[in-house]
Amino acid sequence: LALTAGGEVWGWGNNSDNQLGLGHTPIVRQPQIIPALTAKGIKQISTGRTHSAAWSAEPLPRRRPGMSTTVQLGTPPTIPSQFGHLQGLSIPCLRARLRLLHSFSDVLYSCWRLLPLCSQHCDWAAVEPYSWLACPRLRPLLAPRVYTLPLVRALGRTMVQGRNYGPQVTVRRLAKHRATKPIFAQVARQVVKMRPADLRLPSRAWKVKLVGEGADDAGGVFDDTMTEMCEELICGTVPLLIPTPNATNDTGYNRDKFLVNPSLSLSRPQHLTWFQFLGILFGVAIRTKKPLALSLSPLVWKLLVQEPVTVTDLEENDSLYAQSLRAIRDIHLAGITEANFHEFIPVECFEGASWTGQSVPIVPGGRSIPLSFHSRHQYVDQAINFRLHEMDLQVAAIREGMSWLVPVPLLSLVTAAYLEQLVCGVAHISIAQLRKIARYRDLDENNTLVQWLWAVLEEFSDSERVLFMRFVSGRSRLPANLADLSQRFQIMKVERNIDGLPTAQTCFFQLRLPPYSCVERMAERLRYAINNCRSIDMDNYMLTRNADVGSDED
Repeated sequence: LALTAGGEVWGWGNNSDNQLGLGHTPIVRQPQIIPALTAKGIKQISTGRTHSAAWSAEPLPRRRPGMSTTVQLGTPPTIPSQFGHLQGLSIPCLRARLRLLHSFSDVLYSCWRLLPLCSQHCDWAAVEPYSWLACPRLRPLLAPRVYTLPLVRALGRTMVQGRNYGPQVTVRRLAKHRATKPIFAQVARQVVKMRPADLRLPSRAWKVKLVGEGADDAGGVFDDTMTEMCEELICGTVPLLIPTPNATNDTGYNRDKFLVNPSLSLSRPQHLTWFQFLGILFGVAIRTKKPLALSLSPLVWKLLVQEPVTVTDLEENDSLYAQSLRAIRDIHLAGITEANFHEFIPVECFEGASWTGQSVPIVPGGRSIPLSFHSRHQYVDQAINFRLHEMDLQVAAIREGMSWLVPVPLLSLVTAAYLEQLVCGVAHISIAQLRKIARYRDLDENNTLVQWLWAVLEEFSDSERVLFMRFVSGRSRLPANLADLSQRFQIMKVERNIDGLPTAQTCFFQLRLPPYSCVERMAERLRYAINNCRSIDMDNYMLTRNADVGSDED
């Protein structure tokens, strides 16, 4: 952007997110006046990769040393009650500690390029000058800019500009008299053959062609197939993920989470391709800022960012197994001795349970190593170590796939929770957040139809809200930062028969509402639509007759 002395704003360059405000998205080769800002008395402009801003207000005076300011860092007179560990410490002490943490972040930010960050697994605890990187309590204390800015800048430098979508992939969802392959498998087989550089786009890494369906992918088909691939992973159609043992046993934490399936051997090319493609999906989610509806255990995210894992991570995913190991280790406290050890412990050798519940040797040749009262401590240590690193090969394949689209070495600086937020966004759909990004056409927020819509959505269950998001956007989650949304939720009124079904355009995050006689009737029709109307090709359903042309290998 350029601002003239007369207040005219000129724009040119990349325009993939309409950040130039010209009403279209193609790249602008020559400088153009932005009509929407003409005669507005613009005094300031600001630009970013996907957003631009203009102000008619005068710039604030630059602050000089000794100049007073209304923006000052303040501290409360007492420590708030929710910070129990800080009670009893003085405010000056805490302020000094905060300054120390900021100073450390400043130093690390200025020299992170000198760290030996690499794509392969690294045991930082064993590398003496950099063992502090293995400290699990350090990463959360770093200022966010230490790990966010290097990642954002690296993504920006490698982004393909001037294109709305990448290479085309073909997906067959419909076929007569036979089952189709999972969408995940179909897309994975095609994408892993592409050049990584062709996938580094800000919106759609690839364009989807649905065989036998009348939808043209302007973004909605891509989003819808991404959501379907996540459903295939969660439902076990593609066996890359397994529920945590706590979910199977209905006990402990993470009962709604999934782990990577360690029983899939990477010696099979198909399994290796699938895990690599899962990593590619993670990278696509980070680049496009469109989260995946996956609920993975914190243990998986820790392994992906190479955070140290401990027995606590085992217990949070398989509490019964952790308790049994603890019982073996501390069995002497119950009066058990070497003489009667095997009367109470049924394990006879160095075998343990895997994440899938199978009995496996926990060390090479473990079935020939007898377990005794005196070797029980070694057995417990090896069992814990085996479990915590059982998924290492699969995680490495996922990281390899992520490296196609994101700088994997920088993951050594981020926290597991931050990576999960980048890839999966926010699981709970907040209606208050949805209202913030809503825009209205042919009506306003005070219209009765709009008020009824928000009332109905507030009454929806969490599962119904997910279905609604899927209906209007093709996605089932919102990004953690609403500013990352490339489109706003559009609500528009259409002139059709009263009490008709609502329709949506997923490519444009748009909901079209006909008139309704009452809020109850709207709720009924909306529930019917989100539960039964999942076709995205409208009345082109006759095209399914073409679905039998060719084969799944086309």
